[in-house]
Amino acid sequence: MRRTLGLLVTVLLLIAVLPTQIAGAASEGGDFCKQLRSRLLRGGGGASGLFVVDAESGKAICARAARRMRPLASNTKMFTTATVLSRFGPEARIATRVLADGEIDRAGVLHGDLYLQGGGDPALGTPAFYNRFFGGVGTDLYGLKRQIKAAGVTAVTGRLYADDDIFDRRRGVADSGYATSPYIGPLSGLSLNSGYSTADAGSFSTDPAAVAASKLVASLRASGVKIRRAVSLGDADEEDSETIAVVRSPQIDALVNITDVYSNNFFAEMLIKLLGAEFGVAGTTAAGAAVVEDFARSKGTAVQALDGSGLTRGNRASPLQVVRLLQAMRTSPVGDEFVSDLALTGREGTVAHRMDGTAAEARCRVKTGTLTGVSNLSGYCFNAGGREMIFSVLMGSVGSLDSAHYEQDRIAAAVAGL
Repeated sequence: MRRTLGLLVTVLLLIAVLPTQIAGAASEGGDFCKQLRSRLLRGGGGASGLFVVDAESGKAICARAARRMRPLASNTKMFTTATVLSRFGPEARIATRVLADGEIDRAGVLHGDLYLQGGGDPALGTPAFYNRFFGGVGTDLYGLKRQIKAAGVTAVTGRLYADDDIFDRRRGVADSGYATSPYIGPLSGLSLNSGYSTADAGSFSTDPAAVAASKLVASLRASGVKIRRAVSLGDADEEDSETIAVVRSPQIDALVNITDVYSNNFFAEMLIKLLGAEFGVAGTTAAGAAVVEDFARSKGTAVQALDGSGLTRGNRASPLQVVRLLQAMRTSPVGDEFVSDLALTGREGTVAHRMDGTAAEARCRVKTGTLTGVSNLSGYCFNAGGREMIFSVLMGSVGSLDSAHYEQDRIAAAVAGL
């Protein structure tokens, strides 16, 4: 307990002194900082900012327009996943259930209906899908079929209802007018295979909950359970129903890893709605964003959150605010998980082929972010001498993405080489 309180006091003190040190870093004029600012402007133009600090001491090393809020793009995901890890805990799992509304007789006939109740799990899918696209990380829908049969059900006089009531039925975020986005599958409290209609990810489904329910019905019928082929939407009455099957997602830590390392927009948007459902006023993007903003304030920083992924241009924060989040998270109870769930430079995800052969290769855990005219890179660097650095580079007037990446990679290498 004393260690936790001591870490909290240290973090609060570091956060308090950061703003006063920006001016010092900005006026320092050393060759290192001049080099970083020059690269920032070459890669991102005048509407760009950066902030670099020593993680242990909180000393500001370099700054340029560090207080000015800019579009975060997928750097937004760090605020989302920091909140998810902290509020749920890294070992939590998301449940998808089947409820039986009726009596099962001695012959195994359910005189009533089944309800497939979604829990907002972004990883619910079929093995053919998640083995191909997520390296085997997923929640097996067919596990429900096996449990239904194990419960003795041989036939159902009614039908299977799809219950997606945990979320609203807005399929997208503000960027797409809340309709299905061209960049992410349709959002639903009961979604299968990231919202795709088939396991080969050929096209998005128009009714995610119906796709999940139809897939389960087909598997039940194929295994000998008699049930109507047609499915319907409907909310389970939990007081009059019994749970007969449940599958649980991989740990929250694994879902966050996919979200950040591969910048998975679908996972991020499902998770922010889940924050709203569990800790906010409703299973909506807006409610989840409010939870994220409250969490950021509790960590001594701030963010303007409109969605979970950063697709909407109005997601904004300053380099200082990003660094404050990263500074607070590194010593939080979920700090190890948060840091390790960012992409390792030159090895993983969105930076698997970046920074090779530089001082930053395999020494930085980072999050990228890209929108039209925007390119961002923020994270931690662990130097050969044992020094830990935190940095945020937010480029807001990018003409060439290749040029922006080149200069960001050199900035990260310079930071990692300190």
